[in-house]
Amino acid sequence: MPKYIIEREIPGAGSLAYRELQDISQKSCGILSEMGPKIQWVESYVTDDKVYCVYIAPDEETVREHAEKGGFPANRISQIRSMIDPTTGE
Repeated sequence: MPKYIIEREIPGAGSLAYRELQDISQKSCGILSEMGPKIQWVESYVTDDKVYCVYIAPDEETVREHAEKGGFPANRISQIRSMIDPTTGE
């Protein structure tokens, strides 16, 4: 199944308190549970004004549906075509 990276513009994201991040996470997980196993949240990275999330889903529309149900921004959704790391160069 394809992997996607979602860029979410959230001003002040890096200043969110742990409890706020926990609330967002719980909301996201609740929606994922309702949507069933067709979509999976892998991990997210929080920067100063953006959150980058990695999801596994059958298509971009499913990722967008999750964002809309949760009221989360999904400013850019990109399918991950491949991954590289330091061992790729060996």
